[in-house]
Amino acid sequence: MEFNHKSVLLNECIEGLNIKPDGIYVDGTIGGAGHSLEIVKRLSKNGMLIGIDRDTTALEVAKERLSTYSNVKLVHGNHDNIKEILTQLEIPKVDGILLDLGVSSYQIDTAKRGFSYMLESELDMRMDQTQEKTAKEVVNTYQEQELARIFYEYGEEKFSRQIAKAICEYRKSKVIETTTELVDIITKAMPHIDKKAGHPAKRTFQAIRIEVNDEIEPLYQTVENSMDCLKSQGRLCIITFHSLEDRAVKNAYTKALGKCTCPKELPYCVCGANPKGKIVNKKPIITSIQEQEENSRAKSAKLRIWEQI
Repeated sequence: MEFNHKSVLLNECIEGLNIKPDGIYVDGTIGGAGHSLEIVKRLSKNGMLIGIDRDTTALEVAKERLSTYSNVKLVHGNHDNIKEILTQLEIPKVDGILLDLGVSSYQIDTAKRGFSYMLESELDMRMDQTQEKTAKEVVNTYQEQELARIFYEYGEEKFSRQIAKAICEYRKSKVIETTTELVDIITKAMPHIDKKAGHPAKRTFQAIRIEVNDEIEPLYQTVENSMDCLKSQGRLCIITFHSLEDRAVKNAYTKALGKCTCPKELPYCVCGANPKGKIVNKKPIITSIQEQEENSRAKSAKLRIWEQI
């Protein structure tokens, strides 16, 4: 089974987690286990790594890659449910959590998964293939206005309305079934194509993927839940690849700082501000030029690190 193990911001994440040999760490998006392998290497036999992923194929790869380590627990689930997962494992608090919110190269490069605008496949795009909603359902059943909103908000596509209209016109005569079919509709709907902006279907496909997998809406709450699962001095490292993701993480971190919002003229705080921790890096850590050259998908990656108190 081919699986690209390139891990974005690997050294920065390992340093950011500040790993304790006897600690308990969660990789909430284990993927090909690239980050996890480096975490577990630094753990003693008393330490533990919990790997979560909603993609069963990713879990199979991770199981094989981490097979020599006995202190690893793998869970089929969603990092959005981290509190429930840790409760089921009877683990109240952990020393560190890593969330890499990118789509794995394996998912993109496997044609049948339907993520890629470069490969022909049935429209799918599910990270968890046990869920019902697919890209085919989104493209063929959503109203034109809703499609336009998704393309604009999640894909930052300036031709969102034109593309949504073209999709709705096309599906009047035929169900849209394949990635190549959709790419053709998108390309023809654009008044002009900016070659510098990459593939014309890139932003629309990203938007549909985010909608299918509900990647944005629960994220703010997921960050807060992850913080609640940390021990004192526990670290939370989150890698985002999209401005909406990064904004949700940044806002959750800022709120958790618990800065006093009382008027300056009051002699003492009455708003109940209570900081949960601190932001380790005020500005997000980005990939080096070298990493971007080696892995073009890492160009938009941003890492934000939180420490609980």
